[in-house]
Amino acid sequence: IRLMDHESITTVTLPPSLLAILPAEEIDTLKTVISAGESCSCDVAKKWSTGPQFFNAYGPTECTIGPTYFQFPDQNDPDYEQKVLRLKNLSACPIGHPISNTRIYLLDKDLQPVPLGVAGEICIAGVGITRGYLGKPALTAEKFIPDPYDETTGGRIYRTGDLARYLPDGNIEFLGRTDQQVKVRGFRIELGEVESAINNHPDVLQSVVVVVGDAPSDRKL
Repeated sequence: IRLMDHESITTVTLPPSLLAILPAEEIDTLKTVISAGESCSCDVAKKWSTGPQFFNAYGPTECTIGPTYFQFPDQNDPDYEQKVLRLKNLSACPIGHPISNTRIYLLDKDLQPVPLGVAGEICIAGVGITRGYLGKPALTAEKFIPDPYDETTGGRIYRTGDLARYLPDGNIEFLGRTDQQVKVRGFRIELGEVESAINNHPDVLQSVVVVVGDAPSDRKL
């Protein structure tokens, strides 16, 4: 708070777990707040939209780095209360629409587009896709595959392992993972890797690692 006030910061990107505990009313210079790194609740978004404009961004590192965003309703919008009320029925704040030069596909296990409202894996295409994982050709081949819906440029899509669905208004709602990967305070964590490390201890026969805590700032392994 002191740093942003002293430097008269106007735009900031922070994970929701931090935004949840910062006092929004104490930063007068802020004009734009961007939430990123983990799922953002509508309560956190509403808290920070009282003054600055609030964007909920989504994107894995492999897509350098935010291919979608959602702008939370402005309080000056005459339909503000109605729009916020509709959002309260969702599990979290939507992640919105793709940015320019980016395409988002929600696909089933056969790489076919899913209908409106049905969960599918988020697959990302466009100029922001990275080349792959350094020194890991097998993982690169698994996650970065030829784009089946772009035969002209020979582009690729990145299979994120994230689940989402299209809402009736065209926005995308993040739903979770297809595997054991979790987010804790903005960090991507593979639960299986943690279990494997614990199991290597001579006094441990078997371990199970889970995430506990409902609020983003309270989540821990």
